[in-house]
Amino acid sequence: MCDHDASPTVLTPAATPCPEPQAAPSTGSRRRRLWELAHQCHCPVIGVCLPLDSLRRLVSKALDGRALADDYEVHVGAVAECGHRNRLSELLQHELEQRYARRVQQFRSAKTTPAVVQLWKEAVAQGDVTGAFWAALTHPRCDSVLQEVLCRDMHMLQHQAGASVRVDIVKFNALAEANASLTRELDRVQERSTRFMADKASDMERLSAQLLQARADNLAKDSSLAFLNADMTALKASIPGFESGLRLHKKIDQMTQRQTELEEHISDLRQKLASATKLLETVNEASSHQAEMGAAEPAPTPAAPMTVHLHHKTVLCVGGRSGNVASYRDLIERVGGRFAHHDGGLEDNHNVLDASLAAADLVICQTGCISHNAYWKVKDFCKRTGKRCVFVENPSTSSLARGLEQISVKSHETSLTEHS
Repeated sequence: MCDHDASPTVLTPAATPCPEPQAAPSTGSRRRRLWELAHQCHCPVIGVCLPLDSLRRLVSKALDGRALADDYEVHVGAVAECGHRNRLSELLQHELEQRYARRVQQFRSAKTTPAVVQLWKEAVAQGDVTGAFWAALTHPRCDSVLQEVLCRDMHMLQHQAGASVRVDIVKFNALAEANASLTRELDRVQERSTRFMADKASDMERLSAQLLQARADNLAKDSSLAFLNADMTALKASIPGFESGLRLHKKIDQMTQRQTELEEHISDLRQKLASATKLLETVNEASSHQAEMGAAEPAPTPAAPMTVHLHHKTVLCVGGRSGNVASYRDLIERVGGRFAHHDGGLEDNHNVLDASLAAADLVICQTGCISHNAYWKVKDFCKRTGKRCVFVENPSTSSLARGLEQISVKSHETSLTEHS
């Protein structure tokens, strides 16, 4: 069974069974040793309480060599040697005491045989019987009856363990097959994932290259734009009167627009003049026809010139020459009005014009000396509010007087219409 100094020593079971010592009840506290147990206890103790590799190691150590026998021979030889005290039994005793020291300490608290039985039942219920079996067999209160019970229970537990092992083997084989199938599926999934990750990495590299190219293009465009701005600034600085030319072009555009508006206004006036001329011709023809018919009706007496009186109304004069403002004021105050003036946006703020228009009763707009924005603002305001307004092209005092007369005529006609 073992090999030591080229002289094989075979460890075999005893030819004749040794007389089995009877476990007598003990009243002391000394625990029994392995060689003091009954012979039928040695087989379950060696087979259950010691793993096979630990047993082979202890046998090799006891024989000062390497055990050459198979597992069964090692087990049988160790069981035979446990019948008396020797080197192997002492090594086995020491190993069991160290391995199950916690269980032995737990069983020390049992002072009676029923207490030992109770601890054994708890160990069986928990499924941890290896250390409890050794601690119960060697307990001072373990009598022959309890020893027989322990061996029977361990025998049945070994049968159950064998059946459980067979069931576990079947389950293990099924699980191993399922694991192999899942492993193959996992390998396929990992392969697909690897290809997918490789494709995504390639896409990311391509997109990163495109992003870098786009950033480079933007940087080049920004640089080009900066250079062009610098060149344009330098070109503007090199051209004399560039800013003045820009302002002049804007002024020309404004004047062109103003001219278009004036031309439209002149066209409207010409149409009105043509209509008045046609009406006058019609009246003259009717008068000639009446004269021919010999009508003796007296000629109508021409109406007396209407006297202008503003009755403390506020007259807003928009535009005009700054040197004529005093004359404007004097003329309006002579006919009983209150004078207000706005230069039409040349120097006065446009926001002030809104307040002046709201406070005025009558508005005279001198179109020849007014800004485009102020002209349209006056025209829009008077149209929306229905406030009387006269547009005068000539900024002279006489033109202002004619404008007042037009307002007076319109007021008189409106009054006559309301009375009728």
